[in-house]
Amino acid sequence: MAEYNLAVIAGDGIGPEVIAEGRKVLDAVAAQTDGLSFRAVEYPWGSDYYRETGRMMPEDGLDQLSSSDAVLFGAVGDPNIPDHVTLQGLLLPMRRAFDQAICVRPAVLFPGVESPIAGKAAGDVDMVIFRENTEGEYAPVGGRLYAGTAHETVIQSGVFTRRGTERIIRAAFEHSVRRGGKNKVTSVTKSNAQAFSMVFWDEVFEDVATEYPQVQTESLLVDRAAMDLVRWPEDFDVIVASNLFADILSDIAAVVTGSMGLAPSANINPEGTFPSMFEPVHGAAFDITGKSLANPLATIFAVAMMLDHLGETEAADRVNAAALQTLNERQVVTGDLGGSASTQQVGDEVVRLLGSAVD
Repeated sequence: MAEYNLAVIAGDGIGPEVIAEGRKVLDAVAAQTDGLSFRAVEYPWGSDYYRETGRMMPEDGLDQLSSSDAVLFGAVGDPNIPDHVTLQGLLLPMRRAFDQAICVRPAVLFPGVESPIAGKAAGDVDMVIFRENTEGEYAPVGGRLYAGTAHETVIQSGVFTRRGTERIIRAAFEHSVRRGGKNKVTSVTKSNAQAFSMVFWDEVFEDVATEYPQVQTESLLVDRAAMDLVRWPEDFDVIVASNLFADILSDIAAVVTGSMGLAPSANINPEGTFPSMFEPVHGAAFDITGKSLANPLATIFAVAMMLDHLGETEAADRVNAAALQTLNERQVVTGDLGGSASTQQVGDEVVRLLGSAVD
């Protein structure tokens, strides 16, 4: 019997709403799968916890999570707390402490979903973005000197190691080989302006590429990549980029494929020595918090990614199939997709379709 220890951090904004639907789907597929169960522990960390304690999570929070098999995460952020406090206080420490170096963000134009780009049909856009997740531009290296004076000086340093750069690029090539399809990896940098970090990235990309002669490669500057994502998104297959650039490009890709509410993310510890973390990309979405308007499908797709990561491939396929059927039938979809269903109704529909498949 496979029982997994699952840490659940619903977090802020619409996080609790979408996580509730992800949990609902996870519980349903576990009940339908012989020998599959989850022991979930909920951690009430986030902005409310910060207001009570002055911390986004307790001092031993990472220790509490470390024995989990996976982490299911909702969102972080609060309109009344600076973003650097919320992000640096919870999400980024988890990614770094657990060496969740490989961030995987698929972006697919699904049946039943309309792209804002004219003339794109279901399946035309199908890409995966690999984001370096623990260093790069998000490394907390730098400082402020002479704060509050006319001579105030601020330094923010990007950190690029050969280990970190090579393993994200290699992960992208390995995925391209497994994925098939276009068999193409696009590296995105800004090496014409960043002559140290990004030139180094380009060199590592070229070195790793020699090990995969069957894979087509290209290197684009980030401004060119952003431009091409909104005019020729069908040209992309696997994209690999640094922490900052991949973060931005994955949001563009999500919108190009119909909605931020459909974009899941996996933050993978490649050695399996720490838990990996799974989340929707969309963030806290304060403007719709508490209104049951949030699309839970990004979280449900993230649940499927978590199941696949844990080796529960059949259960993952069933969750994906039910979510895709929900989109294709368009009877129960949220407002971002042109429907009128509530967050809870979409979760219920995915559970219903899971049950129908079993019946």
